[in-house]
Amino acid sequence: MARGYIGLDIGSHSIKVVELKPGKGASWRLHKFGLHKLPAEAIVDGAIMNSSAIVEGIRDLIARHKINAREVITSIAGHSVIIKKITLPAMTDEELAESIQWEAEQYIPFSVNDVYLDTQVLNRTSAESGQMEVLLVAAKKDIIQEYTAVINEAGLKPLIVDVAAFSIENCFDLNSESAPNEIVALVNVGASLVNINILSSGITSFTRDINMGGNQFTEEIQKQLNVSYEEAEALKLGGNISSAQSTTEAIVPQEVGSILRSTSESLAVEIQRSIDFYLATAAGLRLNRVVLSGGTAKITGLVDALEGTLNTKVELSDPFRNISFNPKEFDPDYLKDLAPMSAVAVGLASRRLGDKPA
Repeated sequence: MARGYIGLDIGSHSIKVVELKPGKGASWRLHKFGLHKLPAEAIVDGAIMNSSAIVEGIRDLIARHKINAREVITSIAGHSVIIKKITLPAMTDEELAESIQWEAEQYIPFSVNDVYLDTQVLNRTSAESGQMEVLLVAAKKDIIQEYTAVINEAGLKPLIVDVAAFSIENCFDLNSESAPNEIVALVNVGASLVNINILSSGITSFTRDINMGGNQFTEEIQKQLNVSYEEAEALKLGGNISSAQSTTEAIVPQEVGSILRSTSESLAVEIQRSIDFYLATAAGLRLNRVVLSGGTAKITGLVDALEGTLNTKVELSDPFRNISFNPKEFDPDYLKDLAPMSAVAVGLASRRLGDKPA
């Protein structure tokens, strides 16, 4: 039997678990899938604030879904991760490994002693130029240790710690293809972070994490309609608040819709700023499409706001498009409903020890 690996996306709103096994040919088959909602502020700005809730959530997922695999691939995001595309003198992989510690000092705002470093050569240009483009990734050791500690405490073994922006790229590669010279923005909108990964001809050219997300929608509903966090969450997702709310006037759908639209427009403007920053790096660059994922992707008005602001087509990510599954084990409607928020977990579950991120 093929060895099992768990893709574990520990987000600020929920933990998602995916286990994939090889299917026919080069395809994958969905073996396990589950979600556990976390209490508010269990994770803040990518840092773990409530480790016991996360350990309990991981254990719950493993027990509830009868997951036997024990090796975990997870990811981190936020200000603790720095990703830079840099140009270096042409050198071998061995020479790069030896020199990157010194080269990295001028590109990252942390001490190199406080981070783990990794590199991937994007392209080696002609020998005449003597240059090559390298993707440099620096991740703070203390954040990685926080995540590996909760995984260990839950009785699992952390195998790979990836970066969320690369995980959504892995997911995209499983389900779609980039045309030559096509520029695609992968935008993952979670509860507290937006991960942006811009691909040019299928290669990462720009990444950025923005401290915004679904929490902004909840906070605006709370503030403007004077309701509790739980009631605001329900209204954000299209539900109704309890009839016990007798101290305030009845809330009509138009009021909620107006707040969702205005917040979507604000978020779209922040995403546009990051994309415009990249497009300004070279004349003639044009965004061809956006693939939207994350737990906030299906919020009313967000796709329309992005399409209007970016003036390009926005499609929702479907991580299960090319993954086979048994409809007797997994409800197709349930998977479709949760598909956008599963992109990172699916991308993680497709990783294997020894390979390079997308």
